[in-house]
Amino acid sequence: MAVLYRVRSLHHLSKCISTKILPRRFYSAQVSSQFETVGFIGLGNMGSRMANNLIKAGYQVAVHDINCNAMKKFSDIGAATKETPTEVAEASDVVITMLPTSSHVYDVYTGPNGLLYGGNLRPRLFIDSSTIDPQTSRKLSTIVSNCTLKEQKEDHWKKPALLDAPVSGGVLAAEAGTLTFMVGGSEEAYMAAEPLFLSMGKNTVYCGGAGNGSCSLLEQVFLSTLSIVVPSIHLCDILPLHIYVDSYNPVPGVMEGVPSSRNYDGGFASKLMAKDVNIAATSAKEVGLRCPLTCQAQEIYTELCEDGHETKDFSCVFRHYYSGKNEI
Repeated sequence: MAVLYRVRSLHHLSKCISTKILPRRFYSAQVSSQFETVGFIGLGNMGSRMANNLIKAGYQVAVHDINCNAMKKFSDIGAATKETPTEVAEASDVVITMLPTSSHVYDVYTGPNGLLYGGNLRPRLFIDSSTIDPQTSRKLSTIVSNCTLKEQKEDHWKKPALLDAPVSGGVLAAEAGTLTFMVGGSEEAYMAAEPLFLSMGKNTVYCGGAGNGSCSLLEQVFLSTLSIVVPSIHLCDILPLHIYVDSYNPVPGVMEGVPSSRNYDGGFASKLMAKDVNIAATSAKEVGLRCPLTCQAQEIYTELCEDGHETKDFSCVFRHYYSGKNEI
């Protein structure tokens, strides 16, 4: 009963949502001569597809993941595989990370076999595309900027830099190379990284200083609620709602190729959506902002995971609650 009350509340609140779409900047992708060798850490549903698109674009890619099977898939197509993040850094001009949580990211960067081990680094640029809290991104940015470069080249790189660059679009966009990157960090580093971004996506948004890429959390909150309120789509006049239903419909059998038509397998895991909504709720609380929609979505996705659906695509929340069943 409590769940149904919260769902009805989300329906009501959805009528009041207004959105502002940030301006997109479009470019043609090309291999950057600054970053011919790319390290990629995190070969899950998103990362594996992003790394594959970098290979297709002509970059030399070295990969690492704790999942040996994921590594083997890249070894089979000729990509270099490394045993530790440190080894990835030693072989790369730039390193991209795509990891589940803030703690995973922090450990990969600062752990005993981490990317920053020793503090004297080959990579001039690090890009974290994980969706994590802005505080961790800013802390890592400071740590990276305090490191030194092993080799000073005749370019503007005097010290290494970190960009936080979470993505929008999900697994389908990662596969198609149509992601949007929301980027925080130095604008100079952002401009240098654009060819990399556009080998994996179709547009980029520069959001300002370190940690500001976490504005992608706003979209995650929006998407998390859309999967709950989509049955009342006819009540809403919000353009992003229609875009969502046309490209990622949560109703089984309506669209081919989306997770809902594959028993919600192979998409963006509910546990990751719950994590993102939790980060957004915590960040709002820290600045004294009331977000009732976010808090209700937080409770619903937490319950969804507790009911055993944490590995299913987050859009399964639709069927889980509206079918009145606890099984997908």
